Amino acid sequence: MKAGPAINDSQARGGTGKEPVRGAEGEITMKRLTVGLLATAATATAFALAVPATAQAATPATTSAASDYDYEDRWGQVYSSNYKAKARGWIGVDWDRHQESNEVHLNGRLYDLDHRTYSQGGKCAYLKIQAHGFGDHHNYWADSRSYKYCGAGGHKKFSFSSHDTDAVRVKVCQIGLHSSHPTRCGDWDYLYTAESE
Repeated sequence: MKAGPAINDSQARGGTGKEPVRGAEGEITMKRLTVGLLATAATATAFALAVPATAQAATPATTSAASDYDYEDRWGQVYSSNYKAKARGWIGVDWDRHQESNEVHLNGRLYDLDHRTYSQGGKCAYLKIQAHGFGDHHNYWADSRSYKYCGAGGHKKFSFSSHDTDAVRVKVCQIGLHSSHPTRCGDWDYLYTAESE
């Protein structure tokens, strides 16, 4: 007696034999495939997130080789108390060769984030910068400058410099269009102290 062609389970149930495999073995294979794909995706994601973080950690915050400053740093964002004005920027300190005198340079941008009209109570952005000199009394900040910018959604560039300075601080506030008294001031943010070097 001659044996006929082999019949699989699908054909025995009336199928064509080309249907996907079902049952315990097929489900286990599908689960293994799904778990494998998820593990591969998780590994790739973890690697993609780790590589930029590692590269960033290996890069110094300031490159003293390319800079003429003894100390430099980016600062900000510093906000008014109601977050409708902000400032951010850069500070650099250059000491003389005897480390007895220095020059501080500060620059950045002041942003007006108050989109209300003036009739609705809208105000301008205001920045106060103070520098404390080597011989100044504890609470006396000899060198001071303020900047004002009115223009919701925009910014104004500013720069400031001071000599023989052992500390620099900034404060962001709001101020009325025609006012000389700032309001809604945030806290002082100390950008530099001689001890921080």
